[in-house]
Amino acid sequence: MWWPYNLVQVSLFRALHEKEERPKRGTTRNQFFLIAFICSFAYYVFPGYLFQMLTSLSWICWIFPHSVIAQQLGSGLYGLGIGAIGLDWSTISSYLGSPLASPWFATANVAAGFVFIMYVVTPIAYWLNVYKAKNFPIFSDGLFTSSGQTYNISSIINSDFRLDVQAYEKEGPLYLSTFFVITYGIGFASLTATIAHVALFHGREIWEMSKSAFQKKTMDVHTRLMSVYKQVPEWWFVCILAANIALTVFACEYYNDQLQLPWWGVLLACALAIFFTLPIGIITATTNQTPGLNIITEYIMGYLYPGRPVANMCFKVYGYISMTQALTFLQDFKLGHYMKIPPRTMFMAQVVGTLIAAVVYLGTAWWLMETIPDICNTASLPSNSPWTCPSDHVFYDASVIWGLISPRRIFGDLGIYSAVNWFFLFGAVAPLLVWLTHRAFPNQHWISLINMPILIGATGNMPPATAVNYTTWIICGFLSGFVVYRYRRDWWQRHNYVLSGALDAGLAFMGVVLYLFLELENVSLNWWGNDLDGCPLATCPTAKGIVVDGCPVY
Repeated sequence: MWWPYNLVQVSLFRALHEKEERPKRGTTRNQFFLIAFICSFAYYVFPGYLFQMLTSLSWICWIFPHSVIAQQLGSGLYGLGIGAIGLDWSTISSYLGSPLASPWFATANVAAGFVFIMYVVTPIAYWLNVYKAKNFPIFSDGLFTSSGQTYNISSIINSDFRLDVQAYEKEGPLYLSTFFVITYGIGFASLTATIAHVALFHGREIWEMSKSAFQKKTMDVHTRLMSVYKQVPEWWFVCILAANIALTVFACEYYNDQLQLPWWGVLLACALAIFFTLPIGIITATTNQTPGLNIITEYIMGYLYPGRPVANMCFKVYGYISMTQALTFLQDFKLGHYMKIPPRTMFMAQVVGTLIAAVVYLGTAWWLMETIPDICNTASLPSNSPWTCPSDHVFYDASVIWGLISPRRIFGDLGIYSAVNWFFLFGAVAPLLVWLTHRAFPNQHWISLINMPILIGATGNMPPATAVNYTTWIICGFLSGFVVYRYRRDWWQRHNYVLSGALDAGLAFMGVVLYLFLELENVSLNWWGNDLDGCPLATCPTAKGIVVDGCPVY
């Protein structure tokens, strides 16, 4: 199987290194890359600095500036994003990747899942006031009290960074916004759907490939060409794995007061990552979308070791991120295999790159925290600040929900959201229905393109992703996969992935330029065009008697 995003890298490599004759009409891929790169580089100065509202054009809010409901519906950043669109490549590709690199059927599955969750399930749950939904924003990753106020987390943590049960009972149960609850539900369903889908649609294939791995078989052309190079001994990988596990166990035991995670938690996290790498890898290889293990890792550790938020975060990193990095590693090796790069060279590049990245990331994080005041503190930062850290806020909220308070007090017998656990069953049954329908109508090939793990987990990146990230991504995916591909098939096949790489590169370079020469010097523009969304009432509750600063009281 092949990762679609590899095609972007291969196309760029070929465009920049292969000699190509100029066609009689048009441009070579190398020339096309340079043109697209320059255009992307020049354009990003507008959404990145001069006119930041291009990130999310929520025009419904402009028509109804005093209506809470209209802004809940129309806000691309804080609402359902109806009609919202972003004219910014970073809005399109920041969470779901490039829409140009995803096959059209995967884009259709994401679109169907997004529309169903965002425009059917969420509004119904909100306006039926399920779990006091109207007391809170319709779309938010915040943590609330029953009266709609922000939950005071510091009041329920003791000096050891553990839950103070008496203080929590006094403060009252923690509430989540409608969409945040649904997000966790679809996370449950997506996990079981992945296992069921792979077992039903790819089980026989996995079994046959597993048997053939222990038998001699005819090599394909790529494997035959790569056989001239020395292969990477398997014990190299085993040694790195064993050394990393040993160091992680040592760190968790030696610094247990800070990390809170016991040694058995490290081993369990590794076991989860190993178990789920194959089924999630198959989904990634066929759709370019990767279901996450973040929710199930939080859920398991929250039940086994409740009241310890740091332990939960560490377990999540060792389980979820390890699996994600394993897939990235396989993706890069697959790229090297097709590009005929010697395996040992690829291996050394991976190891050295990992070491360099670890040092650079850690150093950059320390530097940013030292040089940028109030980084990630949305209450103290200006509204157009780029340092709001949405992913980190979701990560923190998850540590509170799953680690500090524990899933038993949120989704278990002591919580108010226990019904959400039924999503596990829904996720397991959904692929079975598709499989049975496919068996009943084998000539209807479109049925096999319904991928329930992707359809159910379409909104798995929300939050921190917002509605405008999805609406714009879907529009671009449909345009590239249908209109342009149908009427300019040969040209689009030749330039599609080169365009994707050029847009990414131009955005990245201009982002660095803007930071070094403007943001680092605190040079900013304050005008209405830099109001990112223009929907200040989208975060307001609509229940009677709920008082929130800046919001009308019903």
